[in-house]
Amino acid sequence: MKTNIFLTGFSGTGKTTVGTLVSQRLGWNFIDIDSEIEQKEGKSIDRIFSESGEDYFRSVETTTLAKYSKLVNHVVSTGGGIPQSYKNRQIMEESGFVVCLEARPETIFSRIQQQELQNEEFEIRPMLEGGKGIDRISELKNRRQSNYALADWTIHTDGKNPLQVVAEIINGWHQAGNIQQETKSDQTNIATTVRTSSGNYPIYVGWDVLNKTGEHVKALTGTDTSYVITDEGAQQHARTVRQSLENKGVTAHTFVIQSGEKYKSMATAQKIFQWLASHKAERGHMILAVGGGVVGDLAGWIAATYLRGIPYAHIPTTLLAMMDSSIGGKVAIDLPEGKNLVGAFYQPKFVLSDVHVLETLPERELKSGWAEAIKHGLIMEENLLSEFESKRGSILSLDPNIAPEIIGRSVAIKADVVSKDERETLGLRILLNYGHTIGHAIEVSTSYETFLHGEAVSIGMTAAAYIGNSLGLMSDAEVMRQTSILHNYGLPTTCQDLKWEEIRMAMRSDKKTTKGSIQWVLLDKIGNAVTRRDVSESIIEEAIIKLSTTNTSK
Repeated sequence: MKTNIFLTGFSGTGKTTVGTLVSQRLGWNFIDIDSEIEQKEGKSIDRIFSESGEDYFRSVETTTLAKYSKLVNHVVSTGGGIPQSYKNRQIMEESGFVVCLEARPETIFSRIQQQELQNEEFEIRPMLEGGKGIDRISELKNRRQSNYALADWTIHTDGKNPLQVVAEIINGWHQAGNIQQETKSDQTNIATTVRTSSGNYPIYVGWDVLNKTGEHVKALTGTDTSYVITDEGAQQHARTVRQSLENKGVTAHTFVIQSGEKYKSMATAQKIFQWLASHKAERGHMILAVGGGVVGDLAGWIAATYLRGIPYAHIPTTLLAMMDSSIGGKVAIDLPEGKNLVGAFYQPKFVLSDVHVLETLPERELKSGWAEAIKHGLIMEENLLSEFESKRGSILSLDPNIAPEIIGRSVAIKADVVSKDERETLGLRILLNYGHTIGHAIEVSTSYETFLHGEAVSIGMTAAAYIGNSLGLMSDAEVMRQTSILHNYGLPTTCQDLKWEEIRMAMRSDKKTTKGSIQWVLLDKIGNAVTRRDVSESIIEEAIIKLSTTNTSK
């Protein structure tokens, strides 16, 4: 376990106050980099900036940071600009656990005002001088945000008192230690690690790795009792998981639900709650979701709510679940009025994706899963998209030497976005919803009975491309390239007999709708997603008409 803790974040997020309390709780020493610099230089940060310039200050800042990084058992509060330097980030990453304290600009502004009122000698940092309050904070914070997001752990401090933040920091430090121990024992199949405020967790992607489930459960939780939730289509994989658990001394109980989106409901959840109660499930026990997205969403929501939260893990057995629903801690059930309307953010202890199990999927379901994988390339990594084009045969045949690597790379894209924007507060995670606004509307308007989720997303991405093209964001050639890739992976890009009013009504329940305005995720080029709120209903309707009338061989 790393034996230093570095606190990063913008001014006003509480680094000094919280850092002092963390050091007291751990019995460590506390260092405030800015205070150390002021003491060494014999002048305030403001005077150093005005008399010697920012370049000189940043140099002294790095030297001071490097000095204390060589020690152990120190909690170090850093200046707001420290993460902007690659060298500084490297120093912190190599010698400690990096925690970013986050807060909204409004919260930061309010805290700085309170500090000024309470302390006449309170010094406004030079980088904040001359600004217009919240606007200046927002501008500077946005410039730094991508580097703040690279911390090992992020804690949103809005509405939390210092002791609550302290508890989350120490919990994160312990969680990171557990992840380090786990990864030392098995590095071979870790595709990526998701970093969240409630704990880091590994995502394993490999071939024939279901039989390692018991090892991971014991290493990460130490529990002796588990509850495997699966559906009719994944029972054979659930049996392998159960055997692996029992081989490691973990008692396993199994609950099998009927397959299908309509069973991701309150009625099904009620039956599982009663089943858990009959087995006297405890907070120290663990739930394992073995199946596709329906099982994962349902079991995760049950884990988040039963006894106010018990540990769980995802064992996705469909490509769609491996790519999408198993990553990021979004758990939910459906209502008749819309999909995933009752849910929570609740992170798993790990995700284990065995690519070999995909060979048992029906062809249509396997094809459906490629939609989310291709989406990741479309929104963020053009190079990955090119590999989907050039290695199509090996990928579609699930070549053990190619498919796990490609799936792992696609999974890592989503994991990276989730790590940077766990609760969709920074505007990054919404980019993963490319194609989902109209895709979800199609699912709702057809009562979830006509299309698989990936098929609906594929059609939704096609509609989004038409919208982007109408707005001048995507060229005709780029629209054709996206359509060609989707066709080559057996995915639909049309939907006959769509009724505009039904789609319009369904979109009103979309979770990205605020005050009646939808935040659309579009592409301004392949590999780069953007958001827009200025999409008129006439442009959307035109895209829907194209979906219904475009001729295609698929």
